[in-house]
Amino acid sequence: MKFAFTIAPGRGETNLLLADIAAQLATRGVRIAGTVQIDTDRDDGGKCDMDVQVLPDGPTIRISQFRGIEARGCRLDTDALEQAVILTEQALGQGGIDLLLVNKFGKHEAEGRGFRDAIAMALEKNIPVLVGVNKLNRDAFDVFSSGGAEELASDTNKVLAWLNGALA
Repeated sequence: MKFAFTIAPGRGETNLLLADIAAQLATRGVRIAGTVQIDTDRDDGGKCDMDVQVLPDGPTIRISQFRGIEARGCRLDTDALEQAVILTEQALGQGGIDLLLVNKFGKHEAEGRGFRDAIAMALEKNIPVLVGVNKLNRDAFDVFSSGGAEELASDTNKVLAWLNGALA
């Protein structure tokens, strides 16, 4: 099973790492399904806007809701995230995909939704899977993966080395 994850130490660093990896692989002709996350700072001082780019050539979808500067709690737009999941599962179903890249195993996945089925689908098709995981959801990811995912250092060269082997 070719299943790996990475956790970058700083806020937003996993998103940047995976976006860089996806861009480098795309220039080599690797067909990637999944998502990379793009965070955009807001001018009003609120938390950043979160968008996902659906790979390989899908739309950019806003997955965050702006609920005001003082708002607390989850701001994930679960309907928007599920739209990205559906597009990813469709790409996997059409075939010709070399890699599934999921920007984050987040709260939605930890609760049993999100990209869990897409990950399972890719693994069943023997498609390598690379997932970003945040520290808050690491335990849930470990349960989901049954310890079968390899942890990769949050280093571009090390992740690419693993991917080169997985894609060979």
